[in-house]
Amino acid sequence: MKLLSIAVPCYNSQDYMEHCVETLVSGGEEVEVIIINDGSQDETHNIARMLSEKYPSIVKYVNQENKGHGGAVNTGLEHAQGIFFKVVDSDDWVDEEAFRKVLNTLRYMVENKKELDMLLANFVYDKLGVRRKKVMKYKNIFRTKRITHWDGHVHFRLTQYILMHSVIYRTQMLKDCGLRLPEHTFYVDNIFVFHPLPYVKKLCYIDVNLYHYFIGREDQSVNEKVMISRIDQHIRVAKLMIEDYLGMEVKSENLNHYMLQYLNMMMCIGSIMLILSGKEEDLEKKKEFWLWLKEKDEGLYKRFRYSLLGIWMNLPGKAGRKLSIFGYHMANKIFGFN
Repeated sequence: MKLLSIAVPCYNSQDYMEHCVETLVSGGEEVEVIIINDGSQDETHNIARMLSEKYPSIVKYVNQENKGHGGAVNTGLEHAQGIFFKVVDSDDWVDEEAFRKVLNTLRYMVENKKELDMLLANFVYDKLGVRRKKVMKYKNIFRTKRITHWDGHVHFRLTQYILMHSVIYRTQMLKDCGLRLPEHTFYVDNIFVFHPLPYVKKLCYIDVNLYHYFIGREDQSVNEKVMISRIDQHIRVAKLMIEDYLGMEVKSENLNHYMLQYLNMMMCIGSIMLILSGKEEDLEKKKEFWLWLKEKDEGLYKRFRYSLLGIWMNLPGKAGRKLSIFGYHMANKIFGFN
């Protein structure tokens, strides 16, 4: 059995996927790299086939009709044989030295029967043209290389989130919790990280900069213009996550606080993109978004609407919207999240 399965969803990824996979196969025979060609129209198929022939004991190639990022992740999970599971997007990559340390940690957990559910590592916002890269770390929250749980000293700052880039889950736990991502939908990586959290009983953090999250392509899903054009998909994902949360039993107060913080951020990201659009129909859509939440759960609505973020995203009038946009641009300048 492999130690770690890594799904690499690919859609028209010919220009960057080989670099991504080459960093992953550096993990050697303990690693299973599953390339999912999600209906690409370029040379992705040929490159994936070449890589699977070059590394036959490490790289597995799956070719499928287009199902979107979520459908590709689902396929990767279905094929995963490793004890642990990670997703790496085809335009991103991992630091090979950090990767070896992560594998050493996972191997230790298995050999000593620690029954780890989640491993966290740092990720780097590798923004094009920026010399000093921002790194998302968690060392103020977790002790390094120590198994902990949600009821420990777990307090996330508003700027700290567990994203797909930072997380490795136990494969069987993902299957047991019924994780299934929507097909043909963007931004489902939020669901991938969010849904399994209440099922995580044991977690560990390792302070290494593992994942390089590339930001800079104009067609990238986190590009501001692209996000505005796909705002309906963000809203759909946010609603699915809120409905998912409302049906959960989250026993840990710390985890519950974090999950609410995450959902609040999803509401506010959707709101600011609708404000940035400037179209009357999008401003109306923003009102409908918040009204939906009020009708779904009034307590949750009040919590988010009258939080600092909720107030900032709902300042009245044209002047209020300008202030909201100013705040967003300042935050983006500081944190460089897209």
